[in-house]
Amino acid sequence: MTNEELRARIAELESQLQSSRTKRLTLRVSAKGGLSVYGLGRFPVSLYTSQWERLISFVPDIQAFLNEHKAEFATKPAVGAQVEAEPA
Repeated sequence: MTNEELRARIAELESQLQSSRTKRLTLRVSAKGGLSVYGLGRFPVSLYTSQWERLISFVPDIQAFLNEHKAEFATKPAVGAQVEAEPA
């Protein structure tokens, strides 16, 4: 491969790596028959259908709780965002 081809390949791989860091959510049926949601963290969130139904019906309560306690929650910086160091 020429240097130009190698540089083009490196640029392609870097763009693939960047896009893989900003994961979208995906769904799969687990080996045990549950629904697994991938892309929230390191491991999937897997629940059975009845558990998902209970959780979905509880969403308004979760949203209300999140709004009431917003100031208490830690936030995770977006992927690729630079974190500023706090002054010593």
